[in-house]
Order: sequence, then structure tokens, then C-alpha cells
Amino acid sequence: MQIKTAIFTKSSAKLSQCPPMDLPEYAFIGRSNVGKSSLINALTNHGKLAKTSGKPGKTQLINHFLINEEWYLVDLPGYGFAKISKSIRENWEKLIMSYLFERMSLMNTFILIDSRHKPQKLDIDLIEKYGMNSLPFTIVFTKTDKLTKNQLAKNIAFYKKYLLQQWEELPPIIISSAIDKLGLDEILQSINKTRTQFDAKLIPKMDN
Repeated sequence: MQIKTAIFTKSSAKLSQCPPMDLPEYAFIGRSNVGKSSLINALTNHGKLAKTSGKPGKTQLINHFLINEEWYLVDLPGYGFAKISKSIRENWEKLIMSYLFERMSLMNTFILIDSRHKPQKLDIDLIEKYGMNSLPFTIVFTKTDKLTKNQLAKNIAFYKKYLLQQWEELPPIIISSAIDKLGLDEILQSINKTRTQFDAKLIPKMDN
């Protein structure tokens, strides 16, 4: 699949403000400063589609982007950013969780993880929530260009071993780099495989 058009649709501060659930959606989520915006821009071949910043916590709303007029790419707020008030952080988390677990048009979530670090509690907690609720997701390791091949191989192997302590089978994993354009085709292929399975007729008519 080739992305020909990528258009910002809207930002939503709560679930009820999101677009109608008439197209399949693919969410991207990760800890603050994981490289999410850079990956989205590389994926869509649009340098300024998602706003990038050197400061964590830039994305504070649910952002919908219409891709090829066929599906939505959804940029979710980064989690784990400590330099905000507790109330704002709790509101973000509530917004994220309500979207992830109530948005019926969500086909898959790409959970972005910084390949340079060992397993972080917030990442593992989110992965476990997905597993417990049988929700589809894919792990995408980011910033792999910042590691040597040996370092990357060791880090990924360690992460897989860690996950297999709790999981009988590993979830889908994609190795990516926004700089080297690595893993972008795999992400698009993953989306293309499932978006045709979406049927808006199966989603009950309701206020979303």
C-alpha cells in the first residue's frame, strides 16, 4: 500500500468529539519522546503532518488523520510524561484508555517502544492491558538507528525474553527507524491486511 494523501481531520479532547466510526482506525501510542511524531511523518511521507518537539508531552489530544480517504491514522497523547500536573496526567490517561477500549472502529494499535531501553513498567502495563482484553496490537521498536546492529539485536532479544515470561506467544513485532525509513513498509502491510475486514455496518449506530 502507498500513502497518496494524508489530511489532518481534527483534534479531540474527549471521545465524543472524535469523527464518526465509519472508517477503520489505526492508533499509534507510546511513551513521551519515543519518536512517535517522527515515525508518523516518515510513514506518511509528510514532514509536518504530526508536530514534532524536543520537549516530551507535545501531543495532548487525540489527532485523526485521513489516509487515502480510506482509513484514519490516529496519533494518541504520549504517556509517562512526569513534568505535568497530576490532574492533567490523569485526564490524559482517562482519554487514552477510553479511546483504546471503547472505540469500536479501532482495528489495531501500534505500541511504540524505544529500542534503546530495557522494558519500562508503563509500556509493560499497557501491553498487559491489551492482552487481558484480547485487543489487537503490534509492538514497534523505534530509534533503532541510534544503536549498533549488535546492540539492537541484544536489546530486542532481551525484550522478547522478558515478554515470554508472561506471554505464551509473542505479539507481532516491527523494527523501525524514522531516519532510515526502516519498518515503514511492514507497518503499512499490516494495516492493509486488516482494513478490508472493517465493516461499518457492524458498528451499532450511537453517539461516539
